[in-house]
Amino acid sequence: MDKVFIYWDNSNISHEAQRFAEEQNEGPDARWRVRIDFEKMLQLAHADRPLAKAVAAGSVPPELRYLWNRLESPEVEVKLFDRGASDRGEQDVPDRMLQLRMLEDGLDYNGDPGIIVLLTGDGAGYIDGAGFHSTLTRLHKKGWRIEVLSWIHSCNKKMKQWAEEHGVFVPLDDFYEAITFRAPSREGHEFARSRNSVPLNLDRRERV
Repeated sequence: MDKVFIYWDNSNISHEAQRFAEEQNEGPDARWRVRIDFEKMLQLAHADRPLAKAVAAGSVPPELRYLWNRLESPEVEVKLFDRGASDRGEQDVPDRMLQLRMLEDGLDYNGDPGIIVLLTGDGAGYIDGAGFHSTLTRLHKKGWRIEVLSWIHSCNKKMKQWAEEHGVFVPLDDFYEAITFRAPSREGHEFARSRNSVPLNLDRRERV
């Protein structure tokens, strides 16, 4: 069975999970209380296939770094950038780092390409030969199989269509209650109850 290489654009995934939460009638403060269940998201990405490596990147407030501690392992690398740094764009640096890792792995494993699983919705820059969409296209031509996991409302339409035609597109919407949970409200401001993530059902998860 081919090994899986995961590249996780957490800022995009988390921000768009907030938007999706607002549409689920989970309370007026759902946007600020929804959280990604990192272990479930990682499981959804590799879908119980052999994991060669995973790289997760994003910009987060320093106080939320602890949420990533359980995810780090010899196979999983987490690269976090402080939000609001004045000398770089909040999302530009994580995106470029992930794209570089994808291309490096494409060269290092060129003789034995596996499955690339990209978690993002950002397909900007394709026309200029840059961005995630362009990187996926290059690697696909080298024999890599491609899966894109994204929220439907936020995924770049051209990248989504390309993934459906050349690989697999997995809508995170279908797994929302399994890959997210709702944190408790502040004491005295209980607009809605907290919610744990439900068990993840991989039977609906399409694979290349």
